[in-house]
Amino acid sequence: MTFYETKLLGAFEIRLDLKADERGFFARSWCQTEFEEHGLNQKLVQCSISFNARKGTLRGIHYQAAPSPEAKLVRCTKGAIYDVVVDLRPQSPTYKQWIGAILTAENRRMLYVPEKCGHGFLTLEDETEVFYQMSEFYCPELSRGVRWNDQSFQIAWPGEVKVISERDRTYPNFEQVQCVC
Repeated sequence: MTFYETKLLGAFEIRLDLKADERGFFARSWCQTEFEEHGLNQKLVQCSISFNARKGTLRGIHYQAAPSPEAKLVRCTKGAIYDVVVDLRPQSPTYKQWIGAILTAENRRMLYVPEKCGHGFLTLEDETEVFYQMSEFYCPELSRGVRWNDQSFQIAWPGEVKVISERDRTYPNFEQVQCVC
């Protein structure tokens, strides 16, 4: 794996190092030692899949509050997404900044989302599937979110939002949210 640090403190785009031969290829998509060497949370306790039937489906911006903030490793296994990380850490030099990356089944890239950062994505194709690995168990009472189109962040989504859940659509603006710490 090759780790590319983004402009957000602790957020990385990770690319697989493919070992190709006549059969196809082999690649490592997780290594505790490599994550530790980059100062990333290497604890993984849960994996989830998100299937999205339609292009233009938006999920997010989600995070899990203290005392169990979670780091996420996100990969698109079918289709394509525009994946977004928002820094919600008040003490961070990149506070309220965001990054976006196109993750596809073909490019096999992953995005590492640090603890106390928000995460969301917009599907760029029909029938898109996203695979998540998380550092903490899902805890419904700590599940939080902020509005996907909050002017505090000014995220430049690359397409029209056609499908969004009531919960995601009605999250509060960031200024109305208590600290995520």
